[in-house]
Amino acid sequence: MWVFSASGCRWLGAAGSLAVAVGGWAAGALPVRGGWGLWEPRGSALTLAGALLAYLGLTLLVAAWWRYGVLFARRVRDGVLATLACWTLPLLLAPPLYSKDVYSYIAQGAMVLEGHDVYGGGPSVLGPGELGADAAASVGGHWTDTPAPYGPAFLVLAQLGVKLTGGEIVPAVLGMRLIALGALALIVWAVRGLGGGPGGPGGALWLAALNPLLLIHVVGGMHNDGLMIGLMLAGVLLAVRGRWVLGCVLVGLAMMVKSPAAVALLFIGVLVARRDGGNVRSLVKGLVLPGLVAGAVAAGATVLAGTGFGWLRTQSVAGTIHTALSVSSDLGLAAGSLLADDPDPVKAVVQNLGLLAAVVIILVLAWRAWKGLLDPVLGLGLALVALVALSPMVQPWYLLWGTAAVAAAAWRSRAGQLLAVLSAALGYETALDGRTPWYGFLAAGVVLAAGLLWLRREPWDEGAARRRALARAAD
Repeated sequence: MWVFSASGCRWLGAAGSLAVAVGGWAAGALPVRGGWGLWEPRGSALTLAGALLAYLGLTLLVAAWWRYGVLFARRVRDGVLATLACWTLPLLLAPPLYSKDVYSYIAQGAMVLEGHDVYGGGPSVLGPGELGADAAASVGGHWTDTPAPYGPAFLVLAQLGVKLTGGEIVPAVLGMRLIALGALALIVWAVRGLGGGPGGPGGALWLAALNPLLLIHVVGGMHNDGLMIGLMLAGVLLAVRGRWVLGCVLVGLAMMVKSPAAVALLFIGVLVARRDGGNVRSLVKGLVLPGLVAGAVAAGATVLAGTGFGWLRTQSVAGTIHTALSVSSDLGLAAGSLLADDPDPVKAVVQNLGLLAAVVIILVLAWRAWKGLLDPVLGLGLALVALVALSPMVQPWYLLWGTAAVAAAAWRSRAGQLLAVLSAALGYETALDGRTPWYGFLAAGVVLAAGLLWLRREPWDEGAARRRALARAAD
């Protein structure tokens, strides 16, 4: 049938993206005020209709994306960039989708311009007559009083957006979306350059850039994770091409957006060590020099931005907010509730144990990469996935950190296919207005179960597929 062809997938996904965008005008993460009459609540009936339309659109987008990936796995060639344009275009003028974080970004940029310590307080410090007051009023939940956990490089961009738009909600949000599009372009460039392993860059872009989880949360929701990923992967690409100093500069800038990008320095160090002979002396060089370069960039960016070094103390603030996707937080809360009157100390211990386990896994992956047993870019992707899985706070789009790197190295691997299933499922966890309702987890569970069953029956990596075929023949 036509809909199962590559061109059919392109237009089916575009229809899904358009439905998500149209639904967002009624049921998205709309501002409390300052929407210029464009982004404002339309009544309960229209809000419900918009939410249902968006769920339908997301389902169409996920189905088209998954079928498109199957075609790439079967060596079908198609214009991925044309498809990416078709799926991205409907989202460009939509209001914030699936998250209110963009209001925090705008408010934090305004806080710096108004002379507030962005690392000492949250958006609630903005007064009614100050820049960004409308954005601050729209910040969701706990984040109203939470200091910024982001580095000064991102805050400079947020300041620029507020200065150019006067802090007005609609143009400021669209300005942040331009940054998200720049991040998407960086991801595309880096993933194409890294090649994607067996199956080529088309399939790698399918998993990294066409991923519905990225489209709805980076383009639609404007999360700065996209900028971190783009800068990080661009730095890794330069390191792979032998320009590791410049690569570390980009990773240093990525760290000044969000700190988890620092994991890339370890694997760039592995690349440096292997290129210089793989002996102990080269390993020491690889472990020390990338960190020095990135550290100098971080210090320079902090001084030039003028925001101070408060970001060093706010890296753990997100961990104080409980999210149901964090296994260590869930286990810690359960254990604390059973063992003590105050569960928080026990929860903190379990969270720290999770982080310790993540560090051990990351070091093992780096060791294997140094020994030549694992591709360093794939090792980076797996390390970031481990870090997310064991972190004290996990949001659905955090999965993109490692998914993009895995896609760039080995999208057809078992890990790549599993991350595709998880991406499809986690797209349903968050509602269009940024809430995490129970039915979102239910829908995500259904998609996850169906995806895992499909993965078991139709593995994409050639080794697993061959073993499966032999087992069927034996039966």
